[in-house]
Amino acid sequence: MMELLGSTFDDSMFVESRDRESVTLKSYNAKVCEPRWFCAEAALDTNDSLEKQKVMKFRGDLAMRKGEHQKAYDSYSACLEWISDNNLNIRRDVLEGMARCCINMGQREKALELVDLLNKEASNTCHLTSLLLLKTSIYHHFGDVEAQISCLQQLCSLLPFNPWHWLDLGKTCLQLLSCNNITESSKDHQSELVKLQQGGDAADLNEDTIWLKACTCFIRSRLLLKILQQQQSSFVLTRTEKAQEETDQALLQLSPTETTIQNLTEVRPIKSS
Repeated sequence: MMELLGSTFDDSMFVESRDRESVTLKSYNAKVCEPRWFCAEAALDTNDSLEKQKVMKFRGDLAMRKGEHQKAYDSYSACLEWISDNNLNIRRDVLEGMARCCINMGQREKALELVDLLNKEASNTCHLTSLLLLKTSIYHHFGDVEAQISCLQQLCSLLPFNPWHWLDLGKTCLQLLSCNNITESSKDHQSELVKLQQGGDAADLNEDTIWLKACTCFIRSRLLLKILQQQQSSFVLTRTEKAQEETDQALLQLSPTETTIQNLTEVRPIKSS
């Protein structure tokens, strides 16, 4: 007689399981800390380097949150002395904190020196993304728009399906155009489209190329945001819809022709300089 599908059982299901050794749990007393315990002078009265690292790191984070950037920088700098060589994540976090302190204190060169240290230790996509975002913050703070465009281009090349990087790059290009009082170019864009496909240095951008880059970024951002909308809801969807409105308004301001839009959709992602 034919057995029904799924009606049979494997013999191993009825075999008694092996006796497991009982493990006796040791008592554990959780450490109870008072609020801002790391601010007390006694917090450093220890020979444990890890404990000292935590104290200085927490002090730096608190000072950073309160806007006391010099105090935060000093705490982060002291924290570096106690970080073990194999604890790269904390080291990168502290160096980035020091760089952001330098940004707020107007110390551009020192911030870029810290970026160079982080760059030497970058070993994966997450490291590169954080590094480029930090460099973008530095150049934005000090008004170096062309260097900011270069960093954003690298972010778009690194993460081509992230609509927010495309949107930021488009806004930055639009900002540069607004400074030159230009929103629409009357020249033939075909030669510039070829240059855009091949990539180029941000420092060599002319007005036509910047206009084309801005249009390309907003078009790509709009397309990627539409894809995201299908999977979102609540406040996340609201943010995406707001970004969509920004892209539509920007494209309305740039006023690309239908032919230009069609050509731009065929342009490959902008290569980093």
